[in-house]
Parts: sequence; C-alpha cells; structure tokens
Amino acid sequence: MTKSNKNTIQEKDAVLIGAGIMSATLGIMLNQIQPEASIEVFERLDEVAAESSDAWNNAGTGHSALCELNYTPQLPDGSVEIKKAINIAEQFEVSKEFWAQLISKGVLKNPAQFIRSVPHMSFVWGDANVSYLRKRYETMKDHHLFRGMEYSEDQLTIKEWIPLIMEGRSPDQPVAATKMDIGTDVNFGALTRCLFEYLKKQPNFKLRLAHEVRDLERLSDGRWKIEVRNSTTKRKRTVIAKFVFIGAGGGALPLLEKSDIKEGKGFGGFPVSGQWLRCTNPDVIAQHEAKVYGKAAVGSPPMSVPHLDTRIIDGKKALLFGPYAGFSTKFLKNGSWLDLPASIKINNIRPMLAAGLDNLKLTKYLIDQVRQSPDDRIEALREYVPTARKEDWELEIAGQRVQVIKKDPVHGGVLEFGTEVVSSADGSISALLGASPGASTSVSIMIKLLQKCFPEQVKTWEHKFKEMIPSYGKSLATDAKLAGETRRRSSEILELQQLVEENI
Repeated sequence: MTKSNKNTIQEKDAVLIGAGIMSATLGIMLNQIQPEASIEVFERLDEVAAESSDAWNNAGTGHSALCELNYTPQLPDGSVEIKKAINIAEQFEVSKEFWAQLISKGVLKNPAQFIRSVPHMSFVWGDANVSYLRKRYETMKDHHLFRGMEYSEDQLTIKEWIPLIMEGRSPDQPVAATKMDIGTDVNFGALTRCLFEYLKKQPNFKLRLAHEVRDLERLSDGRWKIEVRNSTTKRKRTVIAKFVFIGAGGGALPLLEKSDIKEGKGFGGFPVSGQWLRCTNPDVIAQHEAKVYGKAAVGSPPMSVPHLDTRIIDGKKALLFGPYAGFSTKFLKNGSWLDLPASIKINNIRPMLAAGLDNLKLTKYLIDQVRQSPDDRIEALREYVPTARKEDWELEIAGQRVQVIKKDPVHGGVLEFGTEVVSSADGSISALLGASPGASTSVSIMIKLLQKCFPEQVKTWEHKFKEMIPSYGKSLATDAKLAGETRRRSSEILELQQLVEENI
C-alpha cells in the first residue's frame, strides 16, 4: 500500500450514513453510552435533516396514535383493533422521555425549539364513519395511554374545537370527532439539527456534509471498508469501521444491496412521493389550532392519510393539508430517476412483482393522484375546509418515502407500510428501511437496534440505558402508574400540556 493511500484511510468505531433523525438519535445514544467511541456521520447533501426529517418533507409530526385512524383498523366483525395504536403511543412516550432526559442533561437546551402542545383530533362524516369513530373511542378511552380522550357528534361542540373545519358545513351532515389536548407538534428537522449541534462539539465525533458513500465491503476480520466521495472537492476517502448504520432514508436500500449481506437479500422498495397544500393567508391560519386526521382513501398508503395540520416551522405558525400522493422512481427527493430501476436485482425481482400484483388498487390510487388538477386538490381540501378559497393555498412538494417490499412465503412478496430494521448476523451493519411512523418512534427503534447489534455489550450498558430512559426494561403499555409518572415528568420538562391528575 502506498504512503498516499495510507493517508486517506481512517478507522472508526462507528460510521452512520445519513444525517437525519435516526442517525442523530443513534449518535447521541452511542455518545452517551461510550463517549470514547469514535463516530463519523456521512451525509450526501450539504445540510443535515434535508430529506425525510425536514419539516416540509415530513408527512407526520409527533405520531402518537391519538388521532391517526390507519393505526386502528376496523375488523370484519365490526370491532376496532387498537394493538398497533397502543404500541405506537407507548413508543412515542419513550421518545418524549428520552428528549426530556436530554434536556435535563443539557444536551438539548430549549424544548420549544422542536416540540410544543397541539391538540390531536380525528374527524369523520357519514353514518358509517361516525359509527366507526364511536367504536374506536369506546375501545380506546379506558386504556391509560388514551385516557382523557374526548368524543362528540354534536356540531356545535365540534365547531368550538375546529371552527375552520365546521364553518360552511351542512347542519344535516352526520359528523364525529375525538380530541386529545396532550397531542404534540414535533419539528424533527429542528430536533435533528439540535442533536447534531451537540454532537459536533464532542471530541470523538465528526459530521461530514456533502460526502456520499459510494460503496461498502466487509473485510475478512468483520470490519467494513467504506468508500466515500466529497461532492465538493471530488476527493475520495476510505474509512474502516467496526459498525455501520445505514439510516439514509430512501437511500438506504441501494446501500444495503451494496453491503451484500444475506439478510438484505430479497428486499425491494416502492417509492411514493407527496405534495401539500400550504395556506398562505394568515387570517385562515389563525383560525385553526390542531392536527386533524381523517380516513384514508381505499388503497392509499399510510403517508397519504388526509390531515389538516397546524405546525410551527422556522418559528412561524403554518397550516398544511394533504399529503397528496404521487409516484416517482426517485428514492430521495434529491435522488435520481434511476433509483428504482437500479434497485431491481435477481434476488428481489420476484417479491417486487408479486407485491405489485397484490397492490393494484394502490397503483390505481397513485395514478389518480398524479392526474389531479389544482381544482381537484382544492375540492379534496373543501371536504375538510368547506370555505377554502383557491387563492389562499399553494402547492408544496413533500419528501419521498420508500415503502418496504420483502419476501413472503405465501404471496412471494408483500408491501410493508412501516419501518424495518435489517441487520447482519454478526451485528456489524444495520439498515433502516421504510417510513411511517418512523421519526416519532426513532428512540425505541434505535434501542432495539443496539440490543440486536450489541447483545453482549447491552448487558453492561443497562445502567446507561436507564439514565437515558428511566422506564427502560418496563412496559408503559401495561403499567398505568409508571406511564402516568413518565408522562407527567416528560411533559413538565418539555413544557407540554398535561392531563388533569385524575385522568392520568
């Protein structure tokens, strides 16, 4: 090996690919557990959180299953299943607990930079949907994670909650709504930037922006050789790492394929793009203060659940409606049109074809969405805001999501609407695929990743985990007292709306 080549090779304990909320969360955890560990993050763009974690690209902010109807499906017998909602609500409480601990330790400074209280509501109309929402409420209200949920079918009451949605609506239309005041708005782009600001000050951490990982290869000793290219200088570097995390959003699948681990064989990706209608009229924006979720169209992906969404972005109150789904062969908003065809390999072509045949309704839905005119989008908005005027709204391009396609012994391949962690048997490399609920459950996802990839070390890290997450090892879903105490403590530190004492 020549002297010049030696100068370009560096060794790291961990390399994290992608500077979004997942890598930021994992980076903070590793830094808190082992401050002496050397960590390097590579991001192909010239700023952090510019893809899926960015507020304008993110289809959901603070998913906690308080209002998202796709997490509570109605079963054939008419009952409503809430197991997934309980699981997501628990994981979001863990995320808040982790962020609260970071505030207490001084890692994060000001919770208002990234999180604030906003009511979470579900809203439906029509007899069948009202019946469904009533059953959902009756099933959820007695579980401690959803205690305090309000329900109404009275138009006047609902108008007090969401006047913008009720103004101009027919008084004869059957409507129903649920409301949880402890809902939150989380700006994951801002949170990611705050986490990286702290990490950049740590002696063993490096963040490399405008650096694209071009290839990775497992060495004979189990470590990974990573080829990186500086997009600005065009200079190439080689990094040797003991552990690699691929958290590059839609870009994770191509890199997983490059790793050539057997656990990654057979995975495919189905990209779904999105668009928002963004309100430009301050008077209209001021009339709404909630995240209001409705029912998704038949065949639509979870990220396309319609919602009228109050957010704080760049310090200003914003109002968005959507997202409207679309199709693109890009795996990233700033990706290549060749991403999808380049991802098709011999080992995943059968699962991808099988999943495509099983999801013809989804394909038709996406085609219909792509063909929508501006007037069509406004008509869809008027189902939620009857008085909406076209001149008060403009189109905003959202981010890309890549839904996971994986092998299935029965169907050949299935399309998964969730997140999937794929790790090598030796735990030396792990990739995160998929989308919703993603960012909101990032803390639980990263804890599970560490448990899977570092099974022996985790035994000695337990006290560190409990410092970061006091409820670690216990169930907030089954322990009502612990859940109440955890929620109270997190809400106080994060300066969030709290339930009254008797409802916790």
